[in-house]
Amino acid sequence: PVQKLADKVASWLIPVVFVFLIAVYLVTGDVRTIVTLLIFTSPAELGLATPLVMIAAIARAARSGILVKGGLYLESLAKVDVMVFDKTGTLTANKPEVVRVEARDSRFSEMELLSLAAAADRRSAHPLAKAVVDYATSKQITVPEPDQYEQVQGRGIIATVSGRAVLVGNAALLRENGVTLATAIEDSGQTPVHVAVDGQFAGVIFIADTLRPGAREALLKLKQTGVKRIVMLTGDNEATARAVAAELGVDEVRADLMPEDKVTAIEELKKQGHRVAMIGDGINDAPALARADVGIAMGGGGTQAALEAADIVLMTDDLSKIVSARAISRRAYRTIQENLFVGVGVVHLLGITAALMGWIGPIEAAFIHLGPDILVFLNSAKLLRVRIDGV
Repeated sequence: PVQKLADKVASWLIPVVFVFLIAVYLVTGDVRTIVTLLIFTSPAELGLATPLVMIAAIARAARSGILVKGGLYLESLAKVDVMVFDKTGTLTANKPEVVRVEARDSRFSEMELLSLAAAADRRSAHPLAKAVVDYATSKQITVPEPDQYEQVQGRGIIATVSGRAVLVGNAALLRENGVTLATAIEDSGQTPVHVAVDGQFAGVIFIADTLRPGAREALLKLKQTGVKRIVMLTGDNEATARAVAAELGVDEVRADLMPEDKVTAIEELKKQGHRVAMIGDGINDAPALARADVGIAMGGGGTQAALEAADIVLMTDDLSKIVSARAISRRAYRTIQENLFVGVGVVHLLGITAALMGWIGPIEAAFIHLGPDILVFLNSAKLLRVRIDGV
C-alpha cells in the first residue's frame, strides 16, 4: 500500500510540475530556469523510496532468523494493534508431559487405560497424543497398533484397539459420540485428556505443559510497541487456558475452539476495525493464519500447513523474534516516511528555491540532483546495519 501511495503521488505530481513550469515560463520567459527546474522536479526518488527499504528490511529480518514473504507483510505488521496467539506449541513450550492417570471405570486399571489411550494416539502427531504415547513407553507398557483410526480436528481420536472402541480427546468428543459425561473434568493449569471405552467414560489423563521461556517478557514488549490487546485462542478447556493466560498477562481468552472458531474470532476482531496478527504453529491454526492481516508461524516445531499459510515464519521457536520482526517493520515504515519527506520533499523544495533565485543552472542541477538519489539509497541501506531495539 505505501508503494501504491508513492505511485499515486507521482501520478499527480508530474501534471502539477508541468503546470508549474508553464506558469514560471509565462512569468519569467527564461528557458534556462525552466530546464533547471525540470531537472530538479523529476520524481525519480519516489520510485526508490519504498522498494529499497523493503529489500533491506527483509534482508535484515532474514539475518535475525525471520523469513518474511513480502514487503506487504512488513508494512502490515508495523500497523498491527491486536495480536492473537495459539496456546499449545506457541505460548507453551510444546513439551507436554503426563502428570497422572485416573481410571474412572472399575473394568480398567490405570495402566490398562493408559495402554488403550496410547494405542489410539500412536498415529497422531498432536503434542498431547505424543505425550501419552511417550509416557506409556516410559512405563514399559505395550502399545498395540489400532485396528481403525480417525483424527477429529479440535476434538481428538476415534480408534478401535483390540476390538474395543476407544475415544481419546476432550469432553466434546465424548459427548458428540454418545458418551455420558456429567461435567467436563478440569484441573487448573493441566489439560485433561478424556478416555472412553466401548461407549463408557473410562478415565482421564492429565497433561501439563510448561510456558515457553521468555513468553511473558515478549508479550510485555509487544504491548510497549503499541499492541493494544493480546488474545489467546485455544482448543483447550477454559480452566487450563485461563491459568496460562494469568501467568502471561494475556488480555482475552477464548477456549474450547475448533479451527473454524479461530477464523471467526479473527474476523470479529477485524470487523471491529483492528489490524490483527495471528501467531500459531499447528495445522489447526493454518486457516486463522491465512485469515489474519499478518500470519506468523513458529518455524521450529510448526507444521507444514502452518508454515505455508503464514506470511512470516520464525526460523526458531523464540517468541522474542516476533518483537524483532515488529521492531524491523516499524523502523522500515519510518524509513520510508523519511525517504518521502526528506529525499523527495525537503531536497526538491531547496533545489526549486535555488533555481528560482538563479543561484544554480542546468549543469549544477544535474549534479546536485544525484543528491536525493544517494540520500534515499543510503537511508534505506542503513537498515542492514543500524541498531534496532529488540533485534
